[in-house]
Amino acid sequence: MRWRSGRPSRTRTRIVTAIAAVMLAGASAVSPAPTSVADGAHEGRDLREVLFVGNNWDGTVDVISQDGQFRHLGRINVVPDLDERMREIHTDPVRLGYYLGIRALIGEGHDQYVDDMYTSPDGRLLIVSRPSLADVVAIDIATGELVWRFRVDGQRSDHMALSPDGQHVAVSASTGNVVHILDIDTGKEVGRFPSGDSPHENVYSPDGEKIFHASIGYVYTPLDRPALDSTKGKRYFQVVDADTHEILERVDMGTKLDEAGYPDLSGAIRPMTFSPDGRYVYFQVSFFHGFVEYDLRQEKVTRVAKLPIADHVEDTPREQYLLDSAHHGIAMNPQGSKLCVAGTMSDYATIVSPKTFRHQELVRGGKKPYWATESSDGRYCFVSWSGSDRISAISYATGEEVARVPVGDHPQRMRLGHVSADWIGKQQNSG
Repeated sequence: MRWRSGRPSRTRTRIVTAIAAVMLAGASAVSPAPTSVADGAHEGRDLREVLFVGNNWDGTVDVISQDGQFRHLGRINVVPDLDERMREIHTDPVRLGYYLGIRALIGEGHDQYVDDMYTSPDGRLLIVSRPSLADVVAIDIATGELVWRFRVDGQRSDHMALSPDGQHVAVSASTGNVVHILDIDTGKEVGRFPSGDSPHENVYSPDGEKIFHASIGYVYTPLDRPALDSTKGKRYFQVVDADTHEILERVDMGTKLDEAGYPDLSGAIRPMTFSPDGRYVYFQVSFFHGFVEYDLRQEKVTRVAKLPIADHVEDTPREQYLLDSAHHGIAMNPQGSKLCVAGTMSDYATIVSPKTFRHQELVRGGKKPYWATESSDGRYCFVSWSGSDRISAISYATGEEVARVPVGDHPQRMRLGHVSADWIGKQQNSG
């Protein structure tokens, strides 16, 4: 079932409300690119830096060159153990209930098999969070085999972050209200920290000393009116010590927005990106068509950018917003001179000046843009069009779309990583 605008049927609303009640009852810097070597050798391996695109409903990851040619290099199956996992789920009534709830509420009628992914620095492992399977796994890229599996607390895994040294991955456990820190080679938990309701985004600081984390609350409930905001759960922005996993700061962003004169904006932080000096964080919030600038030094909201709203969205009720997301996807180029923003509900992406908040021409490369990632050289922003099964490369300099690449079903998260030149050669030869 594809997402469409329009009012839900009463029957669907009742079903969603009922499933949500069950799930609630059981719920207890420039964003750094994945740390790795430049194209070249890593302990004798000839590596190539590429773009990984997670096709959530397929359970596959597409590998795209990010050298200006944007070639499709290959595809990786990240659910090689699906039959085994499904046997486990169907023999556990609780797990089965959540599995079906995730499909109905968050997956838009589809199972979610890849939310986020990173590679190990040596290009050997692909680390993947698999929401419907409530786990994180490592896939051997060369063989496609499962190397390790970690079962998260609760019933769903979500966004991840890779530490700058490439040794650890932080993964949000959506219903467990915790973030796990895993050893990337073994999958063993080496730490954890508590979150609010529905932990979501994680970003390591470039020096690896901190983790910036946000929880988004219950985005799958139909109680979306401002008067019912208190029902959406505990939503926090947290600054965490990456070594001790101690929470250094916990901010209620809703209160900060109120103090800045924006009482009607949600405090649920969605994707975020940081200025090169680490002073400002730019983030999207639920239901808002634009983004917020927050000064980490002064600990206050400094500016709010309002961006265009499509005509067909103007009168769309909040209950029809895609998991409360008006916009979902923001990235800053390494120079800190341009922001790339995905207007999810309005079906566009655009380049914005962080100095003036003026935007360039709207790029309409597909339906339901869902993520934005900058290229390693800072020339391009990659945007995934989850409703059209393709990605775009957009020039930061001109704001124009320079390439489109078809990918799998419902592309969402995109990350830079590495594969061996040998793997690319084998994929091309087999294709």
